Amino acid sequence: MMKYLYSILFVLVIVAGCGKDEGYIPDVAVNYNVTLTEFSLKAVNNVLVVSNNGVGGLLIVKTPLGGYVAFDRCSTVNPEKICKVTPDEGGFTATDPCSGAKFLLLDGSPQKAPAERSLKAYNVSLQGNTLIHVSN
Repeated sequence: MMKYLYSILFVLVIVAGCGKDEGYIPDVAVNYNVTLTEFSLKAVNNVLVVSNNGVGGLLIVKTPLGGYVAFDRCSTVNPEKICKVTPDEGGFTATDPCSGAKFLLLDGSPQKAPAERSLKAYNVSLQGNTLIHVSN
């Protein structure tokens, strides 16, 4: 009987320790639209910065092949601080002003320490030839 109780206790301790997902950007609903015309007018170096969406805002990027990708601006380095990455001059990378980490804006991948995780990506779809839709 004692073995049985110890086995149950051991399993409970293991299960309680699993599943803690620290350091990740939380899931929040994103449903944002922008017209291609508005994107062209407001984007700087093919990157549009959008406030009040996602956790830290959105970065919508037009890729060299003419597609679009979108990322949350919240840095994956100490995400609890909600430090907003800022697009760099050339538009291909973004920098976390709190840690100095850099991310590639073509796929969100980390480019400079202390970044280890990619930026949180969102789904992007073109609706007709006029609207960019960002969602999760």
